[in-house]
Amino acid sequence: MSRATRTALVRDDRTLYEASAGVAVGLSGVAFVAGLAALLGVVAIDAPVAGVELSVAFGVALVALGTSVIGFGAASRFGYVDAAPQPSAGLIAAAAFTAIWLAVGAAVSGAMGLGLGGRLGVGLVFGGIAFAMTALPREDIGSTAPAGALAVLCGLSLVAGVVGPGWERALVGYNATLFGDTAVPVIVLFASLVSGWSAAKAYGGFGARGRNVGAYVLVYLVVGSILAVLVGLVAFVTAKGLPGLFNGFGVGGAGLITWPFLTNGAGLTADIAGVFPALFGTVWLVIGAVLFAVPTGVGAAVFLSEYAEQGRFTGAVEVATNGLWSTPSIVFGLFGAAFLIPRFGNQKSLIAGMLTLGFMLLPLVLITSREAILAVPDEYRDASAALGVSKWQTIRSVVLPAAIPGVTTGVILGVGRIAGETAPILLTMGGGVLPAKSAAPDVLGSFRLSASPPFVSNPSLLEATSALPYQLYALITAGLSGNIQNPQEYAWGLALTLLLVVLVFYAIGITTRYYFRQKLHQ
Repeated sequence: MSRATRTALVRDDRTLYEASAGVAVGLSGVAFVAGLAALLGVVAIDAPVAGVELSVAFGVALVALGTSVIGFGAASRFGYVDAAPQPSAGLIAAAAFTAIWLAVGAAVSGAMGLGLGGRLGVGLVFGGIAFAMTALPREDIGSTAPAGALAVLCGLSLVAGVVGPGWERALVGYNATLFGDTAVPVIVLFASLVSGWSAAKAYGGFGARGRNVGAYVLVYLVVGSILAVLVGLVAFVTAKGLPGLFNGFGVGGAGLITWPFLTNGAGLTADIAGVFPALFGTVWLVIGAVLFAVPTGVGAAVFLSEYAEQGRFTGAVEVATNGLWSTPSIVFGLFGAAFLIPRFGNQKSLIAGMLTLGFMLLPLVLITSREAILAVPDEYRDASAALGVSKWQTIRSVVLPAAIPGVTTGVILGVGRIAGETAPILLTMGGGVLPAKSAAPDVLGSFRLSASPPFVSNPSLLEATSALPYQLYALITAGLSGNIQNPQEYAWGLALTLLLVVLVFYAIGITTRYYFRQKLHQ
Protein backbone atom coordinates (compact mmCIF):
# COMPACT_ATOMS: atom_id res chain seq x y z
CA MET A 1 0.00 0.00 0.00
CA SER A 2 2.78 2.41 0.91
CA ARG A 3 4.54 1.50 -2.33
CA ALA A 4 1.47 2.38 -4.40
CA THR A 5 1.12 5.69 -2.55
CA ARG A 6 4.76 6.56 -3.16
CA THR A 7 4.48 5.74 -6.86
CA ALA A 8 1.42 7.97 -7.25
CA LEU A 9 3.13 10.86 -5.48
CA VAL A 10 6.23 10.55 -7.62
CA ARG A 11 4.05 10.47 -10.72
CA ASP A 12 2.19 13.62 -9.63
CA ASP A 13 5.46 15.45 -8.91
CA ARG A 14 6.88 14.27 -12.21
CA THR A 15 3.81 15.56 -14.09
CA LEU A 16 4.08 19.01 -12.54
CA TYR A 17 7.80 19.03 -13.24
CA GLU A 18 7.27 18.00 -16.86
CA ALA A 19 4.59 20.64 -17.31
CA SER A 20 6.91 23.36 -15.97
CA ALA A 21 9.78 22.18 -18.14
CA GLY A 22 7.46 22.02 -21.16
CA VAL A 23 6.39 25.62 -20.55
CA ALA A 24 10.06 26.62 -20.39
CA VAL A 25 10.76 24.85 -23.68
CA GLY A 26 7.78 26.64 -25.23
CA LEU A 27 8.98 29.99 -23.87
CA SER A 28 12.43 29.43 -25.36
CA GLY A 29 10.82 28.64 -28.71
CA VAL A 30 8.70 31.80 -28.61
CA ALA A 31 11.73 33.90 -27.66
CA PHE A 32 13.75 32.29 -30.46
CA VAL A 33 11.07 33.04 -33.06
CA ALA A 34 10.62 36.61 -31.83
CA GLY A 35 14.39 37.13 -31.85
CA LEU A 36 14.59 35.83 -35.41
CA ALA A 37 11.78 38.22 -36.43
CA ALA A 38 13.67 41.12 -34.84
CA LEU A 39 16.89 40.12 -36.59
CA LEU A 40 15.11 40.05 -39.96
CA GLY A 41 13.56 43.46 -39.30
CA VAL A 42 9.99 42.22 -39.07
CA VAL A 43 9.65 43.87 -35.66
CA ALA A 44 11.75 46.61 -34.04
CA ILE A 45 13.51 46.07 -30.73
CA ASP A 46 12.09 49.36 -29.44
CA ALA A 47 8.49 48.40 -30.31
CA PRO A 48 6.18 48.60 -27.27
CA VAL A 49 5.15 45.30 -25.67
CA ALA A 50 2.94 45.45 -22.55
CA GLY A 51 4.12 48.99 -21.89
CA VAL A 52 7.85 48.28 -22.26
CA GLU A 53 10.25 48.08 -25.16
CA LEU A 54 10.62 44.75 -26.91
CA SER A 55 14.27 44.49 -25.87
CA VAL A 56 13.25 44.79 -22.20
CA ALA A 57 10.52 42.18 -22.70
CA PHE A 58 13.18 39.92 -24.19
CA GLY A 59 15.30 40.45 -21.09
CA VAL A 60 12.46 39.59 -18.72
CA ALA A 61 11.73 36.41 -20.68
CA LEU A 62 15.38 35.35 -20.60
CA VAL A 63 15.65 35.99 -16.85
CA ALA A 64 12.53 33.91 -16.23
CA LEU A 65 13.78 31.19 -18.53
CA GLY A 66 17.23 31.07 -16.96
CA THR A 67 15.84 31.00 -13.42
CA SER A 68 13.49 28.17 -14.35
CA VAL A 69 16.30 26.14 -15.91
CA ILE A 70 18.44 26.49 -12.78
CA GLY A 71 15.42 25.46 -10.69
CA PHE A 72 14.90 22.32 -12.77
CA GLY A 73 18.45 21.21 -12.14
CA ALA A 74 18.20 21.92 -8.42
CA ALA A 75 14.88 20.06 -8.14
CA SER A 76 16.45 16.99 -9.72
CA ARG A 77 19.65 17.23 -7.70
CA PHE A 78 17.88 17.40 -4.33
CA GLY A 79 15.48 14.58 -5.19
CA TYR A 80 12.23 16.53 -5.52
CA VAL A 81 11.54 14.78 -8.82
CA ASP A 82 12.23 11.33 -10.15
CA ALA A 83 14.94 11.85 -12.80
CA ALA A 84 17.80 9.73 -14.13
CA PRO A 85 20.81 12.03 -14.59
CA GLN A 86 24.22 10.73 -15.58
CA PRO A 87 27.23 11.26 -13.27
CA SER A 88 28.43 14.09 -15.55
CA ALA A 89 27.10 16.21 -18.39
CA GLY A 90 30.00 14.98 -20.54
CA LEU A 91 33.07 16.49 -22.14
CA ILE A 92 31.20 17.73 -25.22
CA ALA A 93 28.83 19.84 -23.12
CA ALA A 94 31.75 20.97 -20.95
CA ALA A 95 33.77 22.05 -24.00
CA ALA A 96 30.75 23.87 -25.48
CA PHE A 97 29.99 25.81 -22.29
CA THR A 98 33.69 26.58 -21.83
CA ALA A 99 33.84 28.17 -25.27
CA ILE A 100 30.59 30.05 -24.69
CA TRP A 101 31.60 31.49 -21.34
CA LEU A 102 35.11 32.28 -22.57
CA ALA A 103 33.51 34.43 -25.27
CA VAL A 104 31.14 35.97 -22.70
CA GLY A 105 34.02 36.85 -20.38
CA ALA A 106 36.01 38.40 -23.22
CA ALA A 107 32.97 40.45 -24.29
CA VAL A 108 32.24 41.67 -20.75
CA SER A 109 35.85 42.64 -20.09
CA GLY A 110 36.03 44.35 -23.48
CA ALA A 111 32.99 46.43 -22.56
CA MET A 112 34.83 47.43 -19.39
CA GLY A 113 37.71 48.78 -21.48
CA LEU A 114 40.31 46.07 -20.81
CA GLY A 115 43.00 45.35 -23.35
CA LEU A 116 43.64 42.16 -25.25
CA GLY A 117 45.52 40.55 -22.38
CA GLY A 118 42.84 41.48 -19.87
CA ARG A 119 40.06 40.18 -22.10
CA LEU A 120 41.90 36.92 -22.62
CA GLY A 121 42.50 36.51 -18.90
CA VAL A 122 38.90 37.21 -17.91
CA GLY A 123 37.68 34.93 -20.68
CA LEU A 124 39.88 32.09 -19.43
CA VAL A 125 38.58 32.56 -15.89
CA PHE A 126 34.96 32.47 -17.07
CA GLY A 127 35.68 29.47 -19.28
CA GLY A 128 37.41 27.59 -16.48
CA ILE A 129 34.52 28.17 -14.10
CA ALA A 130 32.04 27.01 -16.76
CA PHE A 131 34.10 23.87 -17.39
CA ALA A 132 34.13 23.04 -13.69
CA MET A 133 30.38 23.72 -13.36
CA THR A 134 29.63 21.43 -16.30
CA ALA A 135 32.08 18.55 -16.00
CA LEU A 136 32.37 18.04 -12.24
CA PRO A 137 28.77 18.01 -10.88
CA ARG A 138 26.05 15.55 -11.78
CA GLU A 139 24.36 15.95 -15.18
CA ASP A 140 21.29 17.75 -13.83
CA ILE A 141 23.43 20.57 -12.38
CA GLY A 142 26.07 20.51 -15.12
CA SER A 143 23.46 20.86 -17.87
CA THR A 144 21.33 23.55 -16.26
CA ALA A 145 23.53 25.83 -14.16
CA PRO A 146 25.78 27.18 -16.98
CA ALA A 147 22.84 27.50 -19.39
CA GLY A 148 20.57 29.17 -16.85
CA ALA A 149 23.30 31.57 -15.72
CA LEU A 150 23.91 32.54 -19.35
CA ALA A 151 20.22 33.29 -19.92
CA VAL A 152 19.99 35.30 -16.69
CA LEU A 153 23.10 37.34 -17.53
CA CYS A 154 21.86 38.08 -21.06
CA GLY A 155 18.39 38.96 -19.73
CA LEU A 156 19.75 41.33 -17.09
CA SER A 157 21.90 43.10 -19.68
CA LEU A 158 18.78 43.73 -21.78
CA VAL A 159 16.59 44.76 -18.83
CA ALA A 160 19.23 47.18 -17.53
CA GLY A 161 19.71 48.69 -20.97
CA VAL A 162 23.38 47.73 -21.19
CA VAL A 163 22.51 46.54 -24.68
CA GLY A 164 19.39 47.89 -26.31
CA PRO A 165 17.96 50.40 -28.81
CA GLY A 166 20.52 53.00 -29.75
CA TRP A 167 23.43 50.92 -28.50
CA GLU A 168 26.44 50.74 -30.77
CA ARG A 169 30.04 49.70 -30.47
CA ALA A 170 32.88 50.15 -32.94
CA LEU A 171 34.84 46.97 -33.61
CA VAL A 172 38.45 48.09 -33.37
CA GLY A 173 40.59 46.73 -36.18
CA TYR A 174 37.62 45.65 -38.32
CA ASN A 175 36.38 49.06 -39.57
CA ALA A 176 32.85 48.08 -38.59
CA THR A 177 30.24 49.03 -35.99
CA LEU A 178 27.86 46.71 -34.15
CA PHE A 179 24.40 48.14 -33.45
CA GLY A 180 21.73 47.21 -30.95
CA ASP A 181 19.29 46.27 -33.71
CA THR A 182 21.60 43.34 -34.46
CA ALA A 183 23.14 42.63 -31.05
CA VAL A 184 19.84 42.28 -29.15
CA PRO A 185 18.29 39.66 -31.49
CA VAL A 186 21.56 37.70 -31.63
CA ILE A 187 21.74 37.64 -27.82
CA VAL A 188 18.12 36.48 -27.61
CA LEU A 189 18.60 33.79 -30.26
CA PHE A 190 21.70 32.37 -28.63
CA ALA A 191 20.46 32.49 -25.03
CA SER A 192 17.06 31.02 -25.89
CA LEU A 193 18.67 28.24 -27.93
CA VAL A 194 21.02 27.19 -25.12
CA SER A 195 18.43 27.48 -22.35
CA GLY A 196 15.80 25.73 -24.48
CA TRP A 197 18.18 22.80 -24.94
CA SER A 198 18.74 22.65 -21.18
CA ALA A 199 15.01 22.86 -20.42
CA ALA A 200 14.35 20.08 -22.92
CA LYS A 201 16.90 17.84 -21.17
CA ALA A 202 15.11 18.54 -17.89
CA TYR A 203 11.78 17.72 -19.54
CA GLY A 204 13.18 14.36 -20.62
CA GLY A 205 14.46 13.61 -17.10
CA PHE A 206 18.13 13.93 -18.16
CA GLY A 207 20.01 10.76 -19.01
CA ALA A 208 19.67 9.24 -22.49
CA ARG A 209 16.06 10.34 -22.92
CA GLY A 210 16.84 13.89 -21.87
CA ARG A 211 19.72 14.12 -24.31
CA ASN A 212 17.49 12.92 -27.14
CA VAL A 213 14.80 15.46 -26.30
CA GLY A 214 17.40 18.24 -26.06
CA ALA A 215 18.84 17.28 -29.44
CA TYR A 216 15.36 17.31 -30.98
CA VAL A 217 14.70 20.80 -29.66
CA LEU A 218 18.00 22.08 -31.06
CA VAL A 219 17.32 20.51 -34.45
CA TYR A 220 13.75 21.81 -34.60
CA LEU A 221 14.75 25.36 -33.68
CA VAL A 222 17.70 25.51 -36.07
CA VAL A 223 15.89 23.86 -38.97
CA GLY A 224 12.78 25.92 -38.30
CA SER A 225 14.81 29.13 -38.35
CA ILE A 226 16.45 28.14 -41.65
CA LEU A 227 13.07 27.40 -43.20
CA ALA A 228 11.69 30.68 -41.85
CA VAL A 229 14.56 32.61 -43.42
CA LEU A 230 14.05 30.85 -46.75
CA VAL A 231 10.30 31.46 -46.70
CA GLY A 232 10.91 35.07 -45.71
CA LEU A 233 13.38 35.50 -48.55
CA VAL A 234 10.92 34.09 -51.08
CA ALA A 235 8.16 36.30 -49.66
CA PHE A 236 10.43 39.34 -49.83
CA VAL A 237 11.39 38.70 -53.46
CA THR A 238 7.73 38.08 -54.30
CA ALA A 239 6.57 41.32 -52.67
CA LYS A 240 9.30 43.34 -54.38
CA GLY A 241 8.88 41.65 -57.76
CA LEU A 242 5.09 41.60 -58.17
CA PRO A 243 4.80 45.27 -59.26
CA GLY A 244 7.35 44.71 -62.03
CA LEU A 245 5.95 41.30 -63.02
CA PHE A 246 2.41 42.65 -63.41
CA ASN A 247 3.42 45.93 -65.00
CA GLY A 248 0.91 46.51 -67.81
CA PHE A 249 -1.02 43.32 -67.09
CA GLY A 250 -4.63 43.43 -68.19
CA VAL A 251 -7.58 41.52 -69.62
CA GLY A 252 -9.16 42.76 -72.85
CA GLY A 253 -12.81 42.86 -73.78
CA ALA A 254 -12.62 39.53 -75.62
CA GLY A 255 -11.00 37.86 -72.63
CA LEU A 256 -7.52 38.20 -74.11
CA ILE A 257 -4.78 38.56 -71.50
CA THR A 258 -2.05 41.10 -72.13
CA TRP A 259 1.10 40.57 -70.11
CA PRO A 260 3.81 42.77 -71.62
CA PHE A 261 6.42 41.96 -68.99
CA LEU A 262 6.47 38.33 -70.15
CA THR A 263 5.73 38.88 -73.83
CA ASN A 264 7.85 41.95 -74.65
CA GLY A 265 11.55 42.40 -75.04
CA ALA A 266 13.57 45.12 -73.36
CA GLY A 267 14.56 46.87 -76.59
CA LEU A 268 14.02 50.53 -77.36
CA THR A 269 10.87 49.81 -79.38
CA ALA A 270 8.98 48.22 -76.46
CA ASP A 271 6.42 50.40 -74.69
CA ILE A 272 6.87 48.33 -71.52
CA ALA A 273 10.17 46.51 -71.05
CA GLY A 274 9.80 42.73 -70.77
CA VAL A 275 11.83 39.58 -70.30
CA PHE A 276 10.63 37.43 -73.21
CA PRO A 277 14.07 36.76 -74.81
CA ALA A 278 15.79 36.20 -71.47
CA LEU A 279 12.99 33.92 -70.29
CA PHE A 280 13.20 31.71 -73.36
CA GLY A 281 16.99 31.76 -73.22
CA THR A 282 16.91 30.46 -69.64
CA VAL A 283 14.39 27.74 -70.46
CA TRP A 284 16.40 26.52 -73.44
CA LEU A 285 19.60 26.61 -71.39
CA VAL A 286 18.14 24.30 -68.77
CA ILE A 287 16.53 21.98 -71.33
CA GLY A 288 19.76 21.69 -73.31
CA ALA A 289 21.85 21.05 -70.19
CA VAL A 290 19.44 18.36 -69.00
CA LEU A 291 19.33 16.66 -72.41
CA PHE A 292 23.12 16.51 -72.42
CA ALA A 293 23.83 15.64 -68.79
CA VAL A 294 21.09 13.14 -67.93
CA PRO A 295 21.71 10.48 -70.63
CA THR A 296 25.48 10.85 -70.24
CA GLY A 297 25.40 10.74 -66.44
CA VAL A 298 22.94 7.85 -66.21
CA GLY A 299 24.87 5.87 -68.83
CA ALA A 300 28.13 6.40 -66.96
CA ALA A 301 26.44 5.42 -63.68
CA VAL A 302 25.13 2.19 -65.24
CA PHE A 303 28.60 1.30 -66.50
CA LEU A 304 30.32 2.07 -63.18
CA SER A 305 27.71 0.25 -61.10
CA GLU A 306 26.86 -2.77 -63.24
CA TYR A 307 29.82 -3.46 -65.55
CA ALA A 308 33.05 -1.91 -64.26
CA GLU A 309 35.24 -3.74 -61.75
CA GLN A 310 35.08 -2.06 -58.36
CA GLY A 311 38.64 -0.91 -57.77
CA ARG A 312 40.99 1.97 -58.29
CA PHE A 313 39.35 3.13 -61.48
CA THR A 314 35.86 3.45 -60.01
CA GLY A 315 37.33 5.01 -56.87
CA ALA A 316 39.18 7.60 -58.95
CA VAL A 317 36.00 8.39 -60.90
CA GLU A 318 34.07 8.84 -57.65
CA VAL A 319 36.68 11.25 -56.27
CA ALA A 320 36.77 13.15 -59.56
CA THR A 321 32.99 13.53 -59.79
CA ASN A 322 32.75 14.73 -56.19
CA GLY A 323 35.47 17.27 -56.88
CA LEU A 324 33.83 18.45 -60.09
CA TRP A 325 30.49 19.01 -58.36
CA SER A 326 32.17 21.28 -55.82
CA THR A 327 34.13 23.17 -58.48
CA PRO A 328 33.19 26.89 -58.66
CA SER A 329 30.97 27.81 -61.58
CA ILE A 330 33.43 30.39 -62.88
CA VAL A 331 35.86 27.53 -63.61
CA PHE A 332 33.24 25.84 -65.79
CA GLY A 333 32.67 29.21 -67.47
CA LEU A 334 36.38 29.51 -68.24
CA PHE A 335 36.36 25.97 -69.60
CA GLY A 336 33.45 26.84 -71.89
CA ALA A 337 35.15 30.04 -73.07
CA ALA A 338 38.47 28.31 -73.75
CA PHE A 339 37.29 24.96 -75.11
CA LEU A 340 33.74 25.25 -76.45
CA ILE A 341 33.55 28.74 -77.98
CA PRO A 342 36.45 28.15 -80.45
CA ARG A 343 34.62 25.06 -81.69
CA PHE A 344 31.33 26.86 -82.33
CA GLY A 345 32.30 29.70 -84.63
CA ASN A 346 34.63 31.36 -82.12
CA GLN A 347 31.77 33.38 -80.66
CA LYS A 348 29.37 33.18 -77.77
CA SER A 349 26.41 30.96 -78.50
CA LEU A 350 23.42 29.25 -76.94
CA ILE A 351 24.84 25.77 -77.48
CA ALA A 352 28.09 26.73 -75.73
CA GLY A 353 26.06 27.85 -72.73
CA MET A 354 23.98 24.64 -72.82
CA LEU A 355 27.03 22.40 -72.85
CA THR A 356 28.80 24.41 -70.15
CA LEU A 357 25.83 24.11 -67.82
CA GLY A 358 25.50 20.47 -68.88
CA PHE A 359 29.06 19.80 -67.74
CA MET A 360 28.17 21.49 -64.43
CA LEU A 361 25.11 19.26 -64.02
CA LEU A 362 26.84 16.05 -65.11
CA PRO A 363 28.73 15.26 -61.86
CA LEU A 364 25.62 15.47 -59.69
CA VAL A 365 23.59 13.34 -62.12
CA LEU A 366 26.38 10.75 -62.13
CA ILE A 367 26.69 10.72 -58.32
CA THR A 368 22.98 10.48 -57.58
CA SER A 369 22.31 8.00 -60.40
CA ARG A 370 25.06 5.70 -59.22
CA GLU A 371 23.80 5.82 -55.64
CA ALA A 372 20.24 5.18 -56.82
CA ILE A 373 21.33 2.19 -58.91
CA LEU A 374 23.40 0.73 -56.07
CA ALA A 375 20.39 1.14 -53.75
CA VAL A 376 18.30 -1.22 -55.90
CA PRO A 377 18.22 -4.55 -53.99
CA ASP A 378 20.25 -7.38 -55.50
CA GLU A 379 17.18 -9.60 -55.15
CA TYR A 380 15.69 -7.76 -58.15
CA ARG A 381 18.69 -8.67 -60.29
CA ASP A 382 18.79 -12.25 -59.04
CA ALA A 383 15.10 -12.80 -59.70
CA SER A 384 15.44 -11.43 -63.22
CA ALA A 385 18.51 -13.57 -63.91
CA ALA A 386 16.68 -16.66 -62.62
CA LEU A 387 14.04 -16.08 -65.30
CA GLY A 388 16.73 -16.17 -67.99
CA VAL A 389 16.69 -12.43 -68.71
CA SER A 390 19.94 -10.96 -70.02
CA LYS A 391 21.91 -8.47 -67.97
CA TRP A 392 21.12 -5.51 -70.21
CA GLN A 393 17.42 -6.35 -70.22
CA THR A 394 17.52 -6.59 -66.42
CA ILE A 395 19.15 -3.18 -66.19
CA ARG A 396 16.73 -1.64 -68.67
CA SER A 397 13.53 -3.23 -67.34
CA VAL A 398 14.23 -3.66 -63.62
CA VAL A 399 17.15 -1.63 -62.30
CA LEU A 400 16.64 1.68 -64.11
CA PRO A 401 12.88 1.97 -63.40
CA ALA A 402 13.57 1.34 -59.71
CA ALA A 403 16.34 3.97 -59.73
CA ILE A 404 14.47 6.70 -61.62
CA PRO A 405 13.12 8.47 -58.47
CA GLY A 406 16.68 8.84 -57.15
CA VAL A 407 17.94 10.02 -60.53
CA THR A 408 15.15 12.58 -60.70
CA THR A 409 16.11 13.89 -57.26
CA GLY A 410 19.62 14.57 -58.49
CA VAL A 411 18.33 16.33 -61.59
CA ILE A 412 16.03 18.51 -59.47
CA LEU A 413 18.92 19.59 -57.25
CA GLY A 414 21.17 20.24 -60.22
CA VAL A 415 18.59 22.29 -62.13
CA GLY A 416 18.17 24.52 -59.10
CA ARG A 417 21.85 25.35 -59.31
CA ILE A 418 22.41 25.77 -63.03
CA ALA A 419 19.23 27.79 -63.70
CA GLY A 420 20.51 30.70 -61.64
CA GLU A 421 24.17 30.63 -62.67
CA THR A 422 25.58 33.86 -64.07
CA ALA A 423 29.32 33.42 -64.55
CA PRO A 424 29.18 30.57 -67.12
CA ILE A 425 26.50 32.41 -69.10
CA LEU A 426 28.49 35.63 -68.99
CA LEU A 427 31.52 33.91 -70.50
CA THR A 428 29.88 31.58 -73.01
CA MET A 429 26.45 32.81 -74.07
CA GLY A 430 25.68 36.36 -72.94
CA GLY A 431 24.04 38.42 -75.67
CA GLY A 432 22.41 41.84 -75.50
CA VAL A 433 21.58 43.26 -72.10
CA LEU A 434 18.34 44.83 -73.31
CA PRO A 435 17.32 42.54 -76.20
CA ALA A 436 14.29 43.08 -78.38
CA LYS A 437 11.56 40.46 -78.61
CA SER A 438 12.94 39.24 -81.93
CA ALA A 439 16.17 38.22 -80.14
CA ALA A 440 14.43 35.30 -78.43
CA PRO A 441 15.93 32.00 -79.63
CA ASP A 442 13.65 30.05 -81.97
CA VAL A 443 15.32 26.68 -81.49
CA LEU A 444 12.49 24.44 -82.69
CA GLY A 445 11.80 26.48 -85.82
CA SER A 446 15.44 26.88 -86.90
CA PHE A 447 16.43 23.34 -87.78
CA ARG A 448 17.74 23.04 -91.34
CA LEU A 449 18.40 19.86 -93.35
CA SER A 450 21.14 19.71 -95.96
CA ALA A 451 22.72 17.13 -98.23
CA SER A 452 26.22 17.83 -96.92
CA PRO A 453 27.71 17.43 -93.45
CA PRO A 454 26.66 18.07 -90.76
CA PHE A 455 23.29 17.38 -92.54
CA VAL A 456 21.35 19.10 -89.72
CA SER A 457 22.01 22.66 -88.60
CA ASN A 458 20.35 25.17 -86.32
CA PRO A 459 21.49 28.81 -86.55
CA SER A 460 19.68 29.73 -83.30
CA LEU A 461 21.98 27.46 -81.34
CA LEU A 462 25.01 29.27 -82.72
CA GLU A 463 23.82 32.76 -81.81
CA ALA A 464 24.39 34.63 -78.57
CA THR A 465 21.25 35.20 -76.55
CA SER A 466 20.28 36.55 -73.17
CA ALA A 467 19.17 34.82 -69.98
CA LEU A 468 17.47 35.96 -66.81
CA PRO A 469 20.53 35.72 -64.51
CA TYR A 470 22.77 37.50 -67.03
CA GLN A 471 20.27 40.28 -67.66
CA LEU A 472 19.71 40.76 -63.93
CA TYR A 473 23.46 40.89 -63.31
CA ALA A 474 23.95 43.51 -66.00
CA LEU A 475 21.14 45.69 -64.67
CA ILE A 476 22.50 45.60 -61.12
CA THR A 477 26.19 46.11 -61.89
CA ALA A 478 26.03 48.46 -64.85
CA GLY A 479 22.91 50.38 -63.86
CA LEU A 480 21.55 50.14 -67.40
CA SER A 481 18.08 51.56 -67.97
CA GLY A 482 17.50 52.20 -71.67
CA ASN A 483 13.76 52.72 -72.09
CA ILE A 484 13.03 51.18 -68.68
CA GLN A 485 11.16 53.72 -66.61
CA ASN A 486 11.81 52.02 -63.27
CA PRO A 487 15.00 49.89 -63.47
CA GLN A 488 14.74 48.73 -59.85
CA GLU A 489 11.16 47.52 -60.28
CA TYR A 490 12.17 45.84 -63.53
CA ALA A 491 15.13 44.13 -61.84
CA TRP A 492 12.96 42.77 -59.02
CA GLY A 493 10.48 41.52 -61.60
CA LEU A 494 13.37 39.74 -63.31
CA ALA A 495 14.39 38.14 -60.03
CA LEU A 496 10.85 36.94 -59.33
CA THR A 497 10.54 35.54 -62.85
CA LEU A 498 13.79 33.61 -62.42
CA LEU A 499 12.55 32.25 -59.09
CA LEU A 500 9.29 31.14 -60.70
CA VAL A 501 11.15 29.44 -63.55
CA VAL A 502 13.23 27.46 -61.07
CA LEU A 503 10.13 26.52 -59.09
CA VAL A 504 8.39 25.35 -62.27
CA PHE A 505 11.33 23.06 -63.08
CA TYR A 506 11.24 21.82 -59.48
CA ALA A 507 7.52 21.07 -59.82
CA ILE A 508 8.09 19.15 -63.05
CA GLY A 509 10.87 17.11 -61.43
CA ILE A 510 8.89 16.38 -58.27
CA THR A 511 5.86 15.35 -60.32
CA THR A 512 8.03 13.02 -62.40
CA ARG A 513 9.54 11.46 -59.30
CA TYR A 514 6.12 10.98 -57.73
CA TYR A 515 4.80 9.38 -60.93
CA PHE A 516 7.57 6.78 -61.10
CA ARG A 517 7.33 6.07 -57.38
CA GLN A 518 3.64 5.36 -57.80
CA LYS A 519 4.40 3.01 -60.69
CA LEU A 520 6.93 1.14 -58.56
CA HIS A 521 4.33 0.51 -55.88
CA GLN A 522 1.62 -0.71 -58.25
